[in-house]
Amino acid sequence: MNPDYLGVEDLVGHTPLVRLQRILSAEARQRGNVVLAKVEGDNPAGSVKDRPALAMIQGAEERGEIRPGDTLIEATSGNTGIALAMAAAAKGYGLILLMPEDASIERAQTMAAYGAEIMLTPKAGSMELARDMAAQMQRDGLGKVLDQFANPDNPRTHEQTTGPEVWEQTRGQVTHFVSSMGTTGTVVGTSRYLKRMNPKVTIVGVQPAEGARIPGIRRWKNEYVPRIFDPSAVDLLWDVNQAESETMARRMAAEEGLFVGVSSGGACAAALRLAEEVRQATIVFIACDRGDRYLSSQVFPRVSK
Repeated sequence: MNPDYLGVEDLVGHTPLVRLQRILSAEARQRGNVVLAKVEGDNPAGSVKDRPALAMIQGAEERGEIRPGDTLIEATSGNTGIALAMAAAAKGYGLILLMPEDASIERAQTMAAYGAEIMLTPKAGSMELARDMAAQMQRDGLGKVLDQFANPDNPRTHEQTTGPEVWEQTRGQVTHFVSSMGTTGTVVGTSRYLKRMNPKVTIVGVQPAEGARIPGIRRWKNEYVPRIFDPSAVDLLWDVNQAESETMARRMAAEEGLFVGVSSGGACAAALRLAEEVRQATIVFIACDRGDRYLSSQVFPRVSK
């Protein structure tokens, strides 16, 4: 009998929950609080976006919308593009990715390594322009847009996987869930599951302060708010600024041994702020991706040869 070997898609999810040991303040500890990072960088393509990327392809296949050999199109700031590139390569699809030209070079190079075609859009247009261009390419018959911003498979996979994992890993003790918001799929889907299990769980959505440019976190103009966003799924909306997000990303690496990206730093900063205000809480935040995607930026220390 042949053994059951895993495919790369079988490695998505089941990421660890890691307790912060040194960053948490003495006052937060005295309040009886625990802060836990859901380390999504352990997914095969290195981020929380592996979950919706795979789910959107599988969902489109099940509905008969695509089949191997077709071309997929997506607008992305980085992590969804990398995740889609991984999944498309494993499942036999062509992939065109549109991303703002100011995205980190590591992200673009990683997508290309998986075989995706990269189209850089003007920085001034940000993600809004990339989304508009992707939609036009689909109208021109150049491929199928999966549309992470409107695709219900995005929050659904978090409701089916991320939420249950958080609940099981905390043995149902989670009291607060904190997530940075980009497409909003993570916070909406996870909230639906956790609120069903315990309506008293507090859901905190993290967005960038006005003027901040934090990769992976967005403050959308009204006409571009993702269609999958459900305001009722989020109890609190908190802003984080760029400096505190970058500082916390550096601290997580240097003080906790968790090498994460800037959006993870923002979520951690919000979780630690929360830990100063509540008591006897089990706070879980999403550490969205790995820090090695930001080495060409000014976030982490440079080493001279």
